[in-house]
Amino acid sequence: MAPSRVSPPPPSSISDGLTKQQLEDWDTNGYLLIPDALSQTEVKTLLAESNKMLNEFPLDEHPLTRFSTGEKSDHVGDEYFLTSGNQIRFFFEEDAFDVDGKLTKPKHLAINKIGHYLHNLSPSFNKVSINKQNARIARDLGFHDPRVLQSMIICKQPEIGGRVPPHQDSVFLYTDPPSAVGFWYALEDCTVDNGCLSFAAGSHKRAPIRDRFVKTEDGKGTTFTSNTGSQWPTGLEEDKEVKKEVYELGEVKAGTLVLIHGNLLHKSEKNTSMKGRMIYTFHMIEGENSYDARNWLQVEEEFTRLNDVLR
Repeated sequence: MAPSRVSPPPPSSISDGLTKQQLEDWDTNGYLLIPDALSQTEVKTLLAESNKMLNEFPLDEHPLTRFSTGEKSDHVGDEYFLTSGNQIRFFFEEDAFDVDGKLTKPKHLAINKIGHYLHNLSPSFNKVSINKQNARIARDLGFHDPRVLQSMIICKQPEIGGRVPPHQDSVFLYTDPPSAVGFWYALEDCTVDNGCLSFAAGSHKRAPIRDRFVKTEDGKGTTFTSNTGSQWPTGLEEDKEVKKEVYELGEVKAGTLVLIHGNLLHKSEKNTSMKGRMIYTFHMIEGENSYDARNWLQVEEEFTRLNDVLR
């Protein structure tokens, strides 16, 4: 069955937080499309900063780490990836290399993502991440101590931008109980042709966090393992409905903010078009919940407190 299309609601200001209708939609669907959350001036600034980083990072000093969008993740479980929690680093598309391991694209058209500490190390991205607007959204979503982590530019390059299979963000950023929420900002128009997101609406209430993406026991790699902690929602057996979810296309214009519940199943298809699909995203967790040392993303300092901007 082909995915159905979802049109964003009419533009509305979110400077004061979310409306009652938006919160009802969030509770029902597990995601929310908010047009014009970024001004076009902000979009241009972030695109310019992204392109500057893509063009200026030194290729001769790079380990040519690739980022996998599937379940096999051995090649991302190296030191360059595992120590990127407080750095700005560059990860290549899997399809950017030939059989001999040589790049087939210019470096600025070969990167899958840039991460994972843009929200603190880049002034431009810090400004759109650590601000009162996002703090008020977090408050309205029920956060008591929202912490920001794992910020990324995802490039979805023309022709080679990889498919991202159905997944849940809390698998990768697990707290006990699960609390992750993704803040996903479109920096270019995202369409079915260049690999927009698709959502299994309501699956956040049907799909517990049964697995976790963690460091291997020797601390040198990453792997998926069964989740023995809180899975939320509770009391569900292996859900046959999850295996036949219907996905809704979320085509959005540049400047749109997409909020994504950590339990929500969502995906995107490969970008086979000649048009890129650059976005900026960061994740938020509840600071009062347990975030243990098994999670792949670790930093020596505490994760960024969003509530500080309201003081």
